Amino acid sequence: MSFHEVRFPASLSFGSLGGPERRTEIVTLANGHEERNTPWAHSRRRYDAGLGLRSLDDVARLIAFFEARRAQMFGFRWKDWADFRSCLPSGTPGPDDQVIARADGQTRVFQLIKTYRSGDQDYARPIVKPVLGTVVLGIEGTRLYEGVDYTVDITTGLVTLIEAPTAGLEVTAGFEFDVPVRFDTDRIATSVASFKAGQVPNVPVLEVRL
Repeated sequence: MSFHEVRFPASLSFGSLGGPERRTEIVTLANGHEERNTPWAHSRRRYDAGLGLRSLDDVARLIAFFEARRAQMFGFRWKDWADFRSCLPSGTPGPDDQVIARADGQTRVFQLIKTYRSGDQDYARPIVKPVLGTVVLGIEGTRLYEGVDYTVDITTGLVTLIEAPTAGLEVTAGFEFDVPVRFDTDRIATSVASFKAGQVPNVPVLEVRL
């Protein structure tokens, strides 16, 4: 897939509207009961990169980013300000934030995962675009160190341990991450409100599967 490892300017995405989307197929039976199913194993996120009244410099930065991506042609990174850490948004990622695997004594490569829990239910989301320098790993509460104990591929979210951990031990991780997205339009409409300000009311952005 055509993807540029560059983040949409975080100062422009701050305040944007968006979040996860699911697809649920609902069939209502003759007795009024419902059968519900989903063809999606994972949610898909949508955002709006449109700008309200901002400086013309901000509008120019958005247009430059849009043109460099060739509109919908190339994907890019997006910071979801409501959900970009393995911990709560107000916290600091730590090595025991998320359980990403239970060791089998042989496997050394693991996918970063963030688990969402509510009651007895949970959802494990693969994290494929971690932020450089933010990934910290642990094994059963013992912190590991990048470059010494493991390496990180920030383009896939795969972490590789130098040595396979002992079978049965929990492999944990903390991290910040971006969402892989693309523009969901081939057109941007701008409006100049004054000599110093303008706006771009609607620029849809859609998460891509990698």
